[in-house]
Amino acid sequence: MTEDALAQLIDVPALTRWIEANVPGPAGPIEVQKHVAGFSNETFFVTRGAEHWVLRRPPRGPLLPTAHDVLREHRFIAALYGKARVPRPVGACDDVSVIGAPFYLMERLDGAVLRSGLPAAYENHAGRHRVGEELIDTLAELHAVDWQAAGITGRGENYLERQVARWSKQWELTRPRTRELPGLDAVTVWLEEHLPASSRVTIVHGDYKLDNVIFATNEPRLLAILDWEMATVGDPLADLGWLLSYWGESGDPPLPQGEVMVGELTREPGFPAIEEMLALYERRSGLPMTHFTFYHVLAVYKLAIILEGLYMHYLESTASNPESARFEWHVPVLIERMQRLIAKAQSG
Repeated sequence: MTEDALAQLIDVPALTRWIEANVPGPAGPIEVQKHVAGFSNETFFVTRGAEHWVLRRPPRGPLLPTAHDVLREHRFIAALYGKARVPRPVGACDDVSVIGAPFYLMERLDGAVLRSGLPAAYENHAGRHRVGEELIDTLAELHAVDWQAAGITGRGENYLERQVARWSKQWELTRPRTRELPGLDAVTVWLEEHLPASSRVTIVHGDYKLDNVIFATNEPRLLAILDWEMATVGDPLADLGWLLSYWGESGDPPLPQGEVMVGELTREPGFPAIEEMLALYERRSGLPMTHFTFYHVLAVYKLAIILEGLYMHYLESTASNPESARFEWHVPVLIERMQRLIAKAQSG
């Protein structure tokens, strides 16, 4: 990123003054580097001598009222630090005159985000299995936090009902601009008819998956959960469903040549199967998996609607990423997966 482009997002002299006034430590020059990853809030690496931080701020331009709330991210991290695996919070600023937007700083952890491969130290059967165990252990630890005692507030009741209503409405808004998908309509009806009673109310990360956590590079040890933008309180099994909607699964039809599905990495030998992940979580949390099919289907349903929205932008030539074209076939594959999950539950 050029200095001019960086200056449009970060006023480095103003940031330096804010850090000097609000972050204890030896004075020194501040270095800022843009980190290119994800599609949501802007992320930067900030260095002061031997100190290394991550800065998060909203993107430029007009924003929806509740979107890109970085101060919400900071509130969750600050409330959970010492109680769950989160980065150490450093500070937050709600004064938009400093760098042009609210922002927060957290410690920068030295580790690996797992997207297409694992560090060599645990690229083996045992290491892959431990990655799955660490994901479950960390999630169960998060869900065990007394969120009210931690100072987190929210409305957890009727969480599942509100989720189904929200995403079915999103599909109704998307449908006229893409295509008819009768299989998705059938899943909507099934979800509405099979709403389980909530298991309990806990913190819900909202986007818990393999590439939203950071692992140590020398061993399969999960250091921290990242990307707290969607955090709320609600049903913990929604997090488990979301994690496993990105997990390697057998039964999907043959894909177009050269294409891969979400969760390709977790299809490698050693990663626990979905059934084993469920058993691990049940042991760690004490929550029964009796109605997990609902949570699994809800997560894939949400994913399919999100991807169909991206496909809509592709059709309208407004997509930020040309790879959105692949959702033409990807969404129907997800619908077939939901139908398979429902059929399996009904036959069982």
